Formats: sequence, structure tokens, C-alpha cells
Amino acid sequence: MVWWVTLVGDTLSIPSQIMGLTVLAIGTSVPDLLESVIVAKQGKADMAISSSIGSNIFDITIGLPIPWFLFTLAYQRSIDVGTDGLFISVILLFGMLICCIITIAVSGWEMNRTLGGSFFILWIIFVTISLLVEFLA
Repeated sequence: MVWWVTLVGDTLSIPSQIMGLTVLAIGTSVPDLLESVIVAKQGKADMAISSSIGSNIFDITIGLPIPWFLFTLAYQRSIDVGTDGLFISVILLFGMLICCIITIAVSGWEMNRTLGGSFFILWIIFVTISLLVEFLA
């Protein structure tokens, strides 16, 4: 999927940062979205939220480090992370986490359209700030 997104981005002259933060992120999140919608309609909102959070935690703690570990084991060299804005991105992610918790608390710990709209706005803010950091760094 990464290869395809990179190829399409290069063909359309869209920077890889934009493709990664939008198309790739959305494409890998669609299965989680569908699963969450199905279980939420069954009245199991806690399972929908837990699945989304658990999936991201798995991606960060297993999905990223295992391939890097295997690469460094096989080739005996490190991998350079190609961004100057990594520290700011991590701070931004923690800030978004706090905003998400506050938004859920303000919505009365209920999933509703206002919460969905708020999360969509938070995502737009996150992508905008991330792209600004990436291109201005």
C-alpha cells in the first residue's frame, strides 16, 4: 500500500508527506472504522473505542518496531528517521490525545454526532499543523 500511495503521489506531484498523512492514514484506518461502526450499532460503543485505541497501540508498539528490528538485524545498520519535526509531532500527538479526552468528557461520555464532528475538526487541525511543521521545518 505504501508503494502504491508513493507512486500515485509522485505521478500527481503530491508530496509524500501529504499522501502519508491523508491517503495512507485513511486507507489503513477504514477497516477499524467499519468495525467500530458495526459494534457501535450493536450497542457496544466501549468495544468500538477500545478497538480503535488498541489497534493504534498495537501499530506503535509492534507494527513499527518489529520491521525496524528485523531490518537492523538482517542488514546490521540503523534506520534514519527522515523528519526534523518528529519531536513537535510527538508533542502534537499528546496534545491531540488530551483534546480527545476532553472532547469525550464534554460530550458526556457518549458517542454522538457532535463528538464525531469534533473529532473530524481535531483531525483537520492535526493534519494542518503536521503539514505546516513538515514543510516549514
